Amino acid sequence: MGKKSFALLLLIVCTTTRSSAQETRADEIQALRLTPAQSETVRLDGLLAEEFWQQTAIIRDLRQQEPDEGAPATEATEVRIAFDDKNLYVAVMAFDREPDRVVSRILARDQIMEVHHDFQFAGDDAVAILFDTFHDSRNAFVFATNPNGAEFEALITDEGAEINVDWRAVWQVAATRNAEGWSAEFAIPFRTLRYPKGGQGDPWGFNVYRTIRRKNELVLWQSWSRDNEGFQRVSRAGHLVGMEDLPRYGINAEVKPYVLGGTRQEVDTLGQTPVEGQGKVGLDVKSELLPGLVLDLTINTDFAQVEVDDEQVNLTRFSLFYPEKRDFFLENAGIFDLGFRGGFGPPPYQLFFSRRIGIGRGGEIPMLGGGRLTGRVGDQTVGFLSVITGESGDVPVTGHSVARMKRDIGENNFIGLMVTDQRDGNRSNTVAGVDGSFWLRPTLNVKGFFTRSFTSGAGGDDNSYSVTADYSTDLVGAMAQHLTVGPEAQADLGFITRTDIHQTRGEFRLSPRPGRWGIRVIETSVEGEYISTTDGRMQDWEASIAVDPEWETGDSFRAMFDIGETQLDSAFRLADSIPIASGRYDIRRIRLFLNSSRHRVLVGQFRIGWEKFYGGTRWEFGPSVSLSPSPQVSLELAHEWNRVDVPNGELTTNVTSLRFGYAFSTKLTTNALLQYNSLDKALSANLRLNFIHRPGSDLFIVLTERRGVEDRLWDLANRGFVVKLTYLARL
Repeated sequence: MGKKSFALLLLIVCTTTRSSAQETRADEIQALRLTPAQSETVRLDGLLAEEFWQQTAIIRDLRQQEPDEGAPATEATEVRIAFDDKNLYVAVMAFDREPDRVVSRILARDQIMEVHHDFQFAGDDAVAILFDTFHDSRNAFVFATNPNGAEFEALITDEGAEINVDWRAVWQVAATRNAEGWSAEFAIPFRTLRYPKGGQGDPWGFNVYRTIRRKNELVLWQSWSRDNEGFQRVSRAGHLVGMEDLPRYGINAEVKPYVLGGTRQEVDTLGQTPVEGQGKVGLDVKSELLPGLVLDLTINTDFAQVEVDDEQVNLTRFSLFYPEKRDFFLENAGIFDLGFRGGFGPPPYQLFFSRRIGIGRGGEIPMLGGGRLTGRVGDQTVGFLSVITGESGDVPVTGHSVARMKRDIGENNFIGLMVTDQRDGNRSNTVAGVDGSFWLRPTLNVKGFFTRSFTSGAGGDDNSYSVTADYSTDLVGAMAQHLTVGPEAQADLGFITRTDIHQTRGEFRLSPRPGRWGIRVIETSVEGEYISTTDGRMQDWEASIAVDPEWETGDSFRAMFDIGETQLDSAFRLADSIPIASGRYDIRRIRLFLNSSRHRVLVGQFRIGWEKFYGGTRWEFGPSVSLSPSPQVSLELAHEWNRVDVPNGELTTNVTSLRFGYAFSTKLTTNALLQYNSLDKALSANLRLNFIHRPGSDLFIVLTERRGVEDRLWDLANRGFVVKLTYLARL
C-alpha cells in the first residue's frame, strides 16, 4: 500500500510539473538570434522564404475573443520572431481556407485600426503585434498590417487608459496574399524601440491580435478573455524571451530638418486678400539620453502638413473640444494624461491639453522652440515638456511647462505627480496634482486624482478631485464616478468644461449573448448623473437607458432614452444668436443609431434623435456612407442636420463633409477634405499629398482654402499653399 501511495504521489507530482512547464511554454515565445550570414539573406517581401524562419519557435495557439470565447481560432495563424544587430523581425502566416474571401481594401497607412475606448480593427483582415519592451505590464508599442502591407503603429499607456494612434515610427512591413491565405514580414529597427540598458535576456511582453473580418472573428495569443481583458491589457500579454545582447548606438540620435515654401492669403480690414510669400526652415532632434529616456528638441516648429479640424456645431453653453493632431505633442502623450474623461462630449477636466500651446482664438501662434523629455527611469515613468511661443496679436511671448512622474506599484498600479505652468509677463497659472490607479481585482479598477491651482492676481486658486470605480466582465459591468471642480479652479494649460460643480455618475451594464437569431450580444445599460454647484444647488440630473444589439455580421443598432432636468442660473445665447433665458428646463431625449459592418465595400451609419430642448424641441439627423471599391480608393460622405425650435427663435444647421483618398502605394497618398458649415456660413477645402521618400522622411504638398466672409459664402477668407520637405538622419 505504501509503494502504491508513493507511486501515485510521484505520478501526481510529475503530472503537475509537466502541466506547469506546458503552461509556462504556452505564454512564452523564443526569439532567434540571427548570424551575420543569416542577416544577409533577409528580404522583406512578405514571402517568408528565408531558411532561418524554419528554425524559429512558432506561436500557433491563438484563441477567440469573439464570437466563441476561448475556442481555437477557426483559421490557423503562425508567428515567428528573429532579430539581428539592427532589426527585430516578425513573420506572420495568416492561413485562410477561403483565401479569395480575405478582405483587404486599405492601402494607406494609419487606417487599419481605430480606438473607441479600446483597440478595434477597421474593415480589413489584419494582424497587430504588441511589444512591452520594459516588461512593466503597463505600456507598449503596437504595429499592425493587412494583406496589402499597409502600416499602422500606436502607443499604449497604462493598459489602454491612453492609446495614441497618431504616433509615427520608422519601420517597414511587406505582405502578400497566397493560396493558403496571406503572410507578412515586419522589420522594426531597434532604434525605434526603447528598452532597458544591456538587454541581457530580460523578457519583453508580447502579444498577437488577428481579425478574420468576413466572420467578424477576433483572436489573440494571450488576453483573449472578455472579462476585462483584450489586446490593450498589457499585463495579460505573453512573454518574448531570448532578447540578449541587444544593440546600443552611442548617442542614438535622430536629426530631422525641414524646409518649407509657399504662399498665404488672408482677407484684411479692406476686404482684400494680398498674396504673401512663405519661407521657413526648422529642426527636430531626438536623442535617447538613457535607455528608455528620450529627449526631443524642436526649433522653429511648423505644422503645415497637419489636417484641418473637423467642422463642429456648438449647440451647448460650453466650449468645443478638438483633438490634438500635431506630431511633436503626440509621441508619449499618454504620460501627461491626468483628469476625468466622463461619458459623451468634452472631458469635464483635463489637467494638460496640448492645444493650449501654439493655438489661440485667432488661429496659429508661432512656436519658437521647445523640448520634451519622456520615458522610463527604473520603476518610474517621467515626462517633462517646455515650449516657448512667440508674440501674436495681443498674446505676448509665453512659456508653457509640464512635469510628470508616475511610480509603479505592484504589477500594474501606479501613483503619480504632475505640475503644469503657463506664464507670460502679465500673469501666471500653476496647477499641481496627484493621481493613482489600482487594480484591486483583474475586473475591478479604482482610480482618482486631486489638483490645486495657483493663479497670480485675484481668484484662480482652488481644488479639483475625482474618484472612479469600474467593474467589468463580459456579462456585467458597473461604474461609479465622482468629480468636484472648485468655483475658482483654473488650468490655463488644460481643459475644464465647467467649474463650481459636484458631478456624480453611475452606470450598470448587462450584456447577455442569446446565441440565436443571428445576434452575438445585446448590451443593455442604465445610467444616472447628478450635477450640483459646490454649495449644493442642483444644476443637472439625467437618467438614461440604452439597448445595443450586435449581430454576428458586425451590424449593430442602438436605442437610447434619456430624461432629466437642467438649471440655467444665467441666460446665454445659443449658437451666439438665440437668447435662452435662465430657469429650469425638462430633458426628454430619444436617439437611434444604426451601423453596418465595416467589412463591406459600402458602409453606412445613421443617427436620428429628438429631444425637449430649452423649452422647445430639437431634431437631429446624421447619415454617413463610406465606399472602398479598391485598396487605392476611399470615399466618405457625412452630413449632420439640426433643427432647433425654442421660445425665442428657430435655428437650422447643416454640416457636410466629403473625404476622398487615393493611395498610389503605401508610400504615396493623397487626401482631400471638403467641408460646409451653414452656421458659420463657411466652405473649406484641405488637399494633401504625402510622399514618404525614405523611412521617416516626407514630402508634403498642401493646399488649404476657406471661403465665407460675413454672409458672403463664396468670398475668399484665406488660402494657403505649402510645399514641405523633411529628411531624417539617424546618428
